[in-house]
Amino acid sequence: MPPAVRPARTTNRTARAARALTAALATVTALASALLTLTAPPARATAPTAAGATADSHCARRALLRVPGAEHQQADCLAELTTAGTTASGHTDPADWAGLTPKYLAVPTGVPGIQIDGYFPDTPTPTPTPTPTPAPTSNTNHGWNHDAQFVIRLPDHWNGGLVVAGSPGVREQYANDRAIADWVLARGYAFAATDKGNTGIAFHRDGRAPGDAVAEWNTRLTQLTRAARAVVAQRYHRPPSRTLATGMSNGGYLVRWQLENHPELYDGGVDWEGTLWRADGPNLLTFLPPALAAYPVYAAGGPEARQAHAAMTAAGFPAGSEFLWPFHHGSYWDLTQRIYREEIDPDFDGPTEAGTPFCRPGIPGAPACDADYAYAERPAGVRRAVAKIALTGRIGKPLITLHGTLDVLLPISKDSDVYADMVRRAGRGALLRYYRIEGGTHVDSLVDAFPDRLRPLTPCHRAAFTALEDWIGRGVRPPLGHTVPRDPAADPATLLTSCPLGG
Repeated sequence: MPPAVRPARTTNRTARAARALTAALATVTALASALLTLTAPPARATAPTAAGATADSHCARRALLRVPGAEHQQADCLAELTTAGTTASGHTDPADWAGLTPKYLAVPTGVPGIQIDGYFPDTPTPTPTPTPTPAPTSNTNHGWNHDAQFVIRLPDHWNGGLVVAGSPGVREQYANDRAIADWVLARGYAFAATDKGNTGIAFHRDGRAPGDAVAEWNTRLTQLTRAARAVVAQRYHRPPSRTLATGMSNGGYLVRWQLENHPELYDGGVDWEGTLWRADGPNLLTFLPPALAAYPVYAAGGPEARQAHAAMTAAGFPAGSEFLWPFHHGSYWDLTQRIYREEIDPDFDGPTEAGTPFCRPGIPGAPACDADYAYAERPAGVRRAVAKIALTGRIGKPLITLHGTLDVLLPISKDSDVYADMVRRAGRGALLRYYRIEGGTHVDSLVDAFPDRLRPLTPCHRAAFTALEDWIGRGVRPPLGHTVPRDPAADPATLLTSCPLGG
């Protein structure tokens, strides 16, 4: 389909929406559904108000706060901004952050302040029909049924800083609350997060042309950062002394992109296993199809299993990670490949939306199968779609990247190893510290299932964050990049609270 006809992407495909969603839901586990944000909206409870509020209390300026550019906002005075309070008050969505952190991760308390929820205008996609249809929406939080939602939290006891984040995967704006927001709020930071403008497994319906939905993610984080900096100045009578970007997975990709394209907005960032997009590869669409084709052969055993295993490791899935392959095959690889391929290359499967779940490769006459997808053989327009969201390595502010060596959704050799080399080749190596975390994987909840083989990345993210604070605040350069070993003698409790980056 030529680019000029791309608006049909939001009209002709709408009729297939229910079938695609039903098929996708039938192929993933309940955990994967939670991870991809197929959630009900959180209940909106009455906001607690601090007793004895005075002119200097956290409630005093609430009515004066305005989020620049917001179409709608609601500011509440809360006795607790962390999930210790927001879960009960309805100011977060536990399903949004389900499965992202270890089960026994501590929850800090004692952070009163103001929370602002709202959304920016979500420009409808033009259509060629006489009566334009509304742009597709997927974020149902608060009953708003409106994308481009955000949350801004302003603690009473402010340390002068602001942390901004985009959601991982295709989740909504509360996805970082347990892994990131709780901890930085307890340290005194203001915190802001965005749903990136489109959410859920049908995010690819947004936009007029391939790549537009992901490109909007970058625009939305830039928009939120500017707005949040203004709100911080309104609340505390001065702008933030430092603005830090951080995020995991797709949120880590956003950190990289922001520091490459808008370094003037930030003082630095921490990238937690960010997604790599490169027009010439590697990217998701180059290493997931080989896994989809080879894993079933490997799992079946028999004479072809050894060759299939070699194909898996050649695609980037390291030897020693085999125990993680069954879960990722059933819950991640297939769905991720199909929905991102639909965003970048919708013409591959013609009128079918987001492919055929768990299709068998190499069957003549069968519908196009994503296990057969060959990125290098696709038309030049596919690489142009990736180019509009591609990374360059030309960061303009300090960046700390961390990546688990046992990540089998975004294999380290095809992702952060490559990105670190891109940064060095771009002449920006002095601005990067890259830590390969031995035994880390993409989702920290898997540590609960394999405590003897994995280590959580959450404490490593916190160690990297404090290292960034010292780097930009006191001029103390972090240790040079290296592989951070997993101490085989460390018990799970130690690994949950400690991740020395070394010296």
